[in-house]
Amino acid sequence: MSIIDKPSDYFNTILYTGNGSTQSITGVGFQPDWVWIKGRSVAYSHILHDSVRTATKELKSNSTGAEGTDANGLTSFNSDGFSLGTGGAVNNNGTTYSSWNWKAGTSFTNDASATGIGTIDSTGSVNTDAGFSIISYTGNATAGATVAHGLGVKPSFYILKSRNTANTWYTYHKNVGATKTVPLNTTDGELSTSYANSTEPTSSVFSLGSAAAFNGSGDTFIAYCFAEKQGYSKFGSYTGNGNADGPFVYTGFKPSWLSLKRTDSTSQWKILDNKRLGYNPSNSDLYADSSEVENTVTQIDFLSNGFKIKHSSTALNASGGTYIYMAFAEQPFTTSTTNGSIPATAR
Repeated sequence: MSIIDKPSDYFNTILYTGNGSTQSITGVGFQPDWVWIKGRSVAYSHILHDSVRTATKELKSNSTGAEGTDANGLTSFNSDGFSLGTGGAVNNNGTTYSSWNWKAGTSFTNDASATGIGTIDSTGSVNTDAGFSIISYTGNATAGATVAHGLGVKPSFYILKSRNTANTWYTYHKNVGATKTVPLNTTDGELSTSYANSTEPTSSVFSLGSAAAFNGSGDTFIAYCFAEKQGYSKFGSYTGNGNADGPFVYTGFKPSWLSLKRTDSTSQWKILDNKRLGYNPSNSDLYADSSEVENTVTQIDFLSNGFKIKHSSTALNASGGTYIYMAFAEQPFTTSTTNGSIPATAR
């Protein structure tokens, strides 16, 4: 497996301050296809935009709400970032924001009847190098329906949401499996579900049950799919030990972005990144399931090859508690031999 030497070619966190007027946010380093924005200093909802649904269409990770359109929110995806209108949720004057940006970039279309891959047509944007795809499909209410994801390998994690109806954000995580889900918009632990028809995804498709929330007849859906890539992304789990000298989790890279969620009990979906002040060990966190402002507590060290829990909080480290994580890299622990082995350094 090849190592991604420069993770910032595919993912980057950009911080900015709203000005209440139109502005362009630059410094991403690529044209993003998925932009996730959260107000740090004001309790605004998480606003998610992608190039497949088009720029002005938004969903909120802390809400079951259907897709909305905001002509004054994010207005375009640009070569080095994105442009904003005067919308308060993403550009309120004086409010500080985090934006998390992923690159897909290659147009994807699958005619299921023509290719024999899946049973439902799908379109979207794919980056097989980074293991990321944004997939749009229309439901048919048939249990066992399958949708092509374009990754070429089995996804380790994906998020699925109805666009035109108010329904839960469903997730698949390889360590939870296809018979259960951990909803993104709630604090629930893992729940039994039929959304994936109790069927693991394959290298070509993910499966659906028949319920309206994820396969309603004629309803439209969006899925964000991820496969692990060495030196760039990691999706795994750990068990808590209940004390401040918590577990070390090896990722094989220095993290730039990390989300954690307890699965055997209720807790919030924590999101941390390497750009906001206060890391090692006082990280600032936001919560995918809540509009809460940024919170700073002593909790996690980002290290050269993974992360270490530094708090006994039950949301991070209950004794015997089980947790899943999603991580993206700042720098691989060692780069490829093609470009010379350059070890990452701890903070």
